[in-house]
Amino acid sequence: MTLAELFAYLHSLDVQLWAEGDRLRVSAPKGVLTPELSAELSSRKGAILAALRAAQVTENAAAPIPPISRDQALPLSFAQQRIWFMEQMEPGNSAYNLPGILRLRGQLNAQALTESVTALIARHETLRTSPALVDGRPVQRIAPPYVFTLPTLDLRTLPLAERSAAAEQWCQEEARRPFDLTQVPLFRLTLLRLDQNESLLALTMHHSISDGWSLDLFTRELSRLYFAYTQGQPSPLTPLVVQYADFAYWQRQWLQSDALRDQIAYWKKQLAGPLPLLNLPTDYARPAVQTYNGAKVTATVPGPRTRSLKTLCQAEDVTLFMLLLAAFNGLLYRYTDQTDLLVGTPVAGRTRPETEAIIGCFLNNLVLRTQVDGDQPFRALLKQVREVALAAYAHQDLPFEKLVEELQPARDVSRSPLFQVMFLQNAPLAPIALQGLEILGPEQTDNAAAAFDLTLSVRDNGDHLVTLLEYNTDLFAPETMQRFLACYTTLLASIVANPDQSVAALPILAPEERQRLLVTWNETQAAYPHSLGIHTLFEAQADRRPQAVAAVYGDEQISYQALEQRANQLAHTLAGLGVGPATRVGIFVERSLDMLVALLGTLKAGATYLPLDPAFPRERLAFMLEDAQAPLVLTQARLLGELPPSAAQTLALDAGHDLIDRAPHSRPALPLAPDALAYLIYTSGSTGKPKGVQVRHQGVVNFLESMRRRPGMGEDDILAAVTTLSFDIAVLELMLPLIVGGRVVIVPREVAADGPGLASVLAQSGATMMQATPSTWRLLLDAGWTGGAGFKALCGGEAFPWELAKRLLDICGSVWNMYGPTETTIWSTVHHVTRDDGSVPIGRPIANTQIYILDRHRGPVPTGVPGDLYIGGDGLALGYWQRPELTQERFVPNPFASTPLDDGTQPSSRIYQTGDQARYRHDGVIDFLGRNDHQVKLRGFRIELG
Repeated sequence: MTLAELFAYLHSLDVQLWAEGDRLRVSAPKGVLTPELSAELSSRKGAILAALRAAQVTENAAAPIPPISRDQALPLSFAQQRIWFMEQMEPGNSAYNLPGILRLRGQLNAQALTESVTALIARHETLRTSPALVDGRPVQRIAPPYVFTLPTLDLRTLPLAERSAAAEQWCQEEARRPFDLTQVPLFRLTLLRLDQNESLLALTMHHSISDGWSLDLFTRELSRLYFAYTQGQPSPLTPLVVQYADFAYWQRQWLQSDALRDQIAYWKKQLAGPLPLLNLPTDYARPAVQTYNGAKVTATVPGPRTRSLKTLCQAEDVTLFMLLLAAFNGLLYRYTDQTDLLVGTPVAGRTRPETEAIIGCFLNNLVLRTQVDGDQPFRALLKQVREVALAAYAHQDLPFEKLVEELQPARDVSRSPLFQVMFLQNAPLAPIALQGLEILGPEQTDNAAAAFDLTLSVRDNGDHLVTLLEYNTDLFAPETMQRFLACYTTLLASIVANPDQSVAALPILAPEERQRLLVTWNETQAAYPHSLGIHTLFEAQADRRPQAVAAVYGDEQISYQALEQRANQLAHTLAGLGVGPATRVGIFVERSLDMLVALLGTLKAGATYLPLDPAFPRERLAFMLEDAQAPLVLTQARLLGELPPSAAQTLALDAGHDLIDRAPHSRPALPLAPDALAYLIYTSGSTGKPKGVQVRHQGVVNFLESMRRRPGMGEDDILAAVTTLSFDIAVLELMLPLIVGGRVVIVPREVAADGPGLASVLAQSGATMMQATPSTWRLLLDAGWTGGAGFKALCGGEAFPWELAKRLLDICGSVWNMYGPTETTIWSTVHHVTRDDGSVPIGRPIANTQIYILDRHRGPVPTGVPGDLYIGGDGLALGYWQRPELTQERFVPNPFASTPLDDGTQPSSRIYQTGDQARYRHDGVIDFLGRNDHQVKLRGFRIELG
C-alpha cells in the first residue's frame, strides 16, 4: 500500500507515530502491533520519518491541549452529549453499560485493591464526573476525590455446587443494572468471593465516561498500582497533563475553527442524496420507538480459514478489517437485496498524544457507504471497501454527533440516525496481571442491550477469529441471529475458496441449511394413482356408493349412480360428435347439476374442458373461444343467446335430451395419455391478454389425493361449493367430495354473494366444510353465521388477515389457509391455522410438490429472508396454451433438479415463477409477503393496478 494508505490504516488502528530525531516513536494499543506490522514500519522507517517532517504532522509539534479553569461551566464532549440525550429519551437504559469480569485465583489483597481504585479515582476526573443541567444545558460536574469502598459479595455461604451459577446470575444482573447519570460515580466495581482462593472482580462503566480503550487503561493502571501497593511502593504512574474535561472544552473550540471545513465537505459529498434505511428482514414488527433490548451470539472462524483470510489480505493489499467488512456488506446485500449500504464503524478518536492516558469517551463513529453490485466479483467489492475505508479514516476527526447535525437526516425515532448496523474489529484482549494472583480473563458478560439493530464485531485472536453478533431482541429471534452468523462464517469460507466469484453467487448457506431448504422441507413424496383420470376416482365411488347423494342444487339432488350414468351418456354423445382426446370443449352453463354432468362427461370423453362463465363480458368469452379453438360448447337453452358468435358447435344439455338419452349408460373405455389435459383455464388477463393454462389430470389427481388427507374429507362430509367454475378452486369444491364419497352442495351464484342467504344454505344443508376467499368469509361472518364445532373453514384466493382467522377460529372446528397459483394446479401449500401462529402463513407444500424461495439470481435465500417464490412438482401445468415465449419465461429450468430428495427421487425439471414473495419461518412454514410487482388479488382474481 502507498505511504498515505499506510498512515490511514495505522490511524484506524489507533497507532500513533512521531519523530524524535532519527528515531521513529510508535504508540499502539496492546496486541495491535503485530510482528508483520512492526516489520513493515521498520522497512519503511526512512520514508515515514521524511513524510512526518515534511508535513509537520508529528504529534509533538501539534499545539497541546491546554488545561482550563474549573471555575466555569465545563461542556460535555459531543459523544457525552449524545449519550446524555439518549438517556433523556429512555431513562434507565443499560445499552451504554460496559461490563467486564476478572476471575482471580490466589490470595487477594483487598486493602491494596481498594487503595489502587482510590488512586485511580483521584487520578482520573471522569471516575468522579456526572452530567448536570446548568441554565438548561448539560455540563460536566466533577466531584472531589474520595476514598473508595470495595463492595464485596460473599458467596461462600452457598453450597459449592451453587456458587458459580449464583455468581453468573449476579454478574448478568449487574451488567444490566442502569446507572443514574446524576450520581457519581458512573462506574461500579464489586468483589465476589467464591472460595478461599477464587474471586470475581466485576467492573461496569458507563459509556459516558469510558470506552473500550478506557476499560483497558483502567485495568492496566489498576494492575500497576496494585503491584506497587502490595510492595509498599508509591504510585508508579506519571501525573496526567490534562483531563477529559480539558479535551471536551478543546474539542468545542476546535470545531468552531476552520479545521473541519474539509472534513465536513467530504462527508457531505459521501453521504449526499437520499440515505437508505437498511431493511433487514425482522422476526417481529419494529417498535414505533427504538428500543435497546439486546442479546449476543458468537461463532468461531477456525485457524486454517483465518490464515487463508490473512493470506488473501496480503495478496489484495488490504487489512483484515477491510476484508471482513466487505464480507459483511456482501451478506447484508444478500439479506436485503439493497445495493446502497450504510454501515457504521467505531474509531478510538484519540488522535492527540495527551488523550492516550485519559479515561473517557473518545470513541467516534464513521459511516462507511458502499455500493454493492451482486454481479461483480468479490475482489471488486473488496477494492471499493478499501477505498471507502481509507478515505473515511482520513476524515475521522468530525464527531458523529456533529455530522448528524450537519446532514440533518429525516428523524425516525424507530431507528438510529444514518446507519442501523455497525461493524468493528476488536484488538486481542490484553493480558492483565495482579501481583500474586492468577488472572483468568478478562471475561465479557451480557448487558442484554443493543445500541443498534445489529453490531457485528470480530476479534483476531491470532490463530483464529471470534465473531460476536449483538442484536436487538425486539426485532430478531435468537435462531435468526445464529443463522445470520453462520451465513457470515460460511461466506468467509466461500471468499477464501473463490474471491473471483460474484457477490450474489458466493455460497452463504451452510451445507445443513442448504439441505434443509432444498431437500428436507421438500420431502413431500406420497403415492397416488398417477395414471388415472379425475373421473376415474369418481367412478370408484359411484361403484362403491351408487345410491348415496352425490350432489344437491336447491331442491334437486342426484345420486352417484345417476350422476355416473348421465355423465356416461354425455361422453358417448360427445364422442359421436367427434370429440376425443385433446379436444377442447367449452362449458357455458349456470351453476346447476348440469354443470357437474358437463364436467364429468367431458372428462370421460377424454376431452379437455374449457370453463366459460356466463357472467363474463362477451368480448372475453369470444377471445377464449377463438384462442382455445374449441369446436364444441356445452350450454343450456336459455344461454344460447348469450354466447358470442364463434365457429364452435353448441349442445344445450337441457334441450338435447333426445340425443343424449339415446346414448348408452356404460362407461367409455378410453385410455388416458400420460400428459392428458383435464382443463384449459384462462387467467384474468389483467396484465395483458388472458392466458390459457393447461392443467393435467395427473396434477389434479395428485392435488385431490393430497387434499383428501389434509385438510381431509370423508364420505360423511358435506361441502358447500360457492365458486364459479371459471375459478380453478371450483375443482376442489366439486371434485373432492365426489372422489371421497361425500356430498357437494352447489350454492346458486346470487346466494353465494349474499351473507344471510349463504348462512341459511349452510345451516339447511348440514354442510361440514366450505372453501371461500376472505371476502366471502367476512360476508358470512358479518351476517351473523355461527359456524359449528366440527366445521372446516378453508380459505384461499387472497391474503388471509389474522383478525379474520381469529373470528373463524372462535366458531369453527378447524381453519385452513390455502395458497397456490393456477399454473401449479389450484393449491400448492396448506396450513392448519392455530392461535399460536400470530399471523396466517401459507404453510407447507402439499404432496409431491417442491417450494423454492430464491433471490433475484435464483439462489436459495436463508430461512427468514424474503425471496421470490417458485413452485415445482407434479402439479406443474404444461404451460400456457399457444404462448411458448411466455411459458419459457415463467416455467423456468429448475436449478436444483440435480439435487435428489432423500428417497432418491429427482425434483421436477421445471419450476414456476409465481411473482409472489415469501419467506421460510424457522420451522419450515412459509409466510406469504405479497407480490414483487403491482398486482393484487381481489376475491381471488388477479388485478394489475396500473
